Formats: sequence, C-alpha cells, structure tokens
Amino acid sequence: MKIKILLAILVIFLSGEYMSAQKFGYLNSTELLSVHPYVKGADSILVLYQNQLMSEGQKLVDSFQKSYEEYVKEANSGNLSKIQMQERENQLGLEQNKIRDYETEMQKKVLQKREELYKPILDNIQNAINAIGKENNYTFIFDSGTGGLLFANTADNVLQLVRTKLGI
Repeated sequence: MKIKILLAILVIFLSGEYMSAQKFGYLNSTELLSVHPYVKGADSILVLYQNQLMSEGQKLVDSFQKSYEEYVKEANSGNLSKIQMQERENQLGLEQNKIRDYETEMQKKVLQKREELYKPILDNIQNAINAIGKENNYTFIFDSGTGGLLFANTADNVLQLVRTKLGI
C-alpha cells in the first residue's frame, strides 16, 4: 500500500515537473498578415486579376443584354413567329447559363490565384514560426487570430519575434 502511495506521489510530482517545463507562445496571424509587405503586393495582383476576369464577364452580360433588347423589340413588333420566339428564348437561356457558368469559373480562378500568391508568403511565415519555436524552446505556439485561444500571458506573444525574423 505504501508503495502505491509513493508511486502515485512520484507520478504527480513528475507530471507537475513536465507540465511546468512546457513553454507556450501565441501570435495573431491576422495581425501578422495585415503588416506583411508581400501580402499587399499579392492583394494588388489579385485585384487586377479579378478586374480582368470581371471585364470579360461584363462582355458576356453586355452581349446578353443586347440580344435580349433585340428580342423584345422584334417580339413587340410582331416580326417573330411563336417558333422563332421560342428559339430566341432558348438562345437567351443558353446565354444566361453561360454567364452563370462564367461566374462560377471566375470564383474558382480567383481562389486558385489567391492560393498561388499566398502560398510562398504562408510558407515563409510558417518557417519563421518554426524557427522561433525551436530557438526559444516553445512547446506550442497558438494562433490567437483564429479565436481558439482562451487565455494567454502577453509575455508569451511571439508576434514581434516572428516579425523581426521576417524583417518586417
């Protein structure tokens, strides 16, 4: 019985020592991204790309609008038979579908471009965080920008160390 008690005390003591040896840090990734110089450049490129895609989409909308106005004008003047009206309406429906498909494709392209532009930035940040963690013997570094952190001692905020490591 005495051995079990001694063993329990030893386990509690050792686990307490292990817990106190852990070092935790945190940073706010949203704040870090907002000051990272490459993010502004990536965002500018992304806006230009998105505007280019929107311009192409606007051409589709303008073409549809023109076709629709011509159809309405001809239909109101009585120049189209019911079969011709049905054919033109089907054609207009196809143009609308083409616009919707383009919008979906555009969203996918913008997301892909964003991932392409941000990947080197995020990899650079992750490498800096990994280096800070190893250099300063952190057990964990949490991201307070995601809302997953309930408590943190401000002395363990490693944001400035990461910014310094990145040169920003």
